[in-house]
Amino acid sequence: MFNQRKNKSFNPPSVVSKEKMANSELDATKKSEFISKWRREHRTSTKVKGVMPLRTLLIVLVLLLICMYLLESKFN
Repeated sequence: MFNQRKNKSFNPPSVVSKEKMANSELDATKKSEFISKWRREHRTSTKVKGVMPLRTLLIVLVLLLICMYLLESKFN
């Protein structure tokens, strides 16, 4: 019967949201670059072997403990 008017709405383009989107895209690219760089470095670093194997370290530790025991018993 009576046509009611619709409320007018004004939606200006949001500059702030565009800046946030641009910043988030930059952050995402930085993050992906960091992840890819870390993966490359991690792959190469896993190929490097340790200075001394675990068996050698255990033998040195046992010998050190034996020497400490002998010195302790000698001076007491």
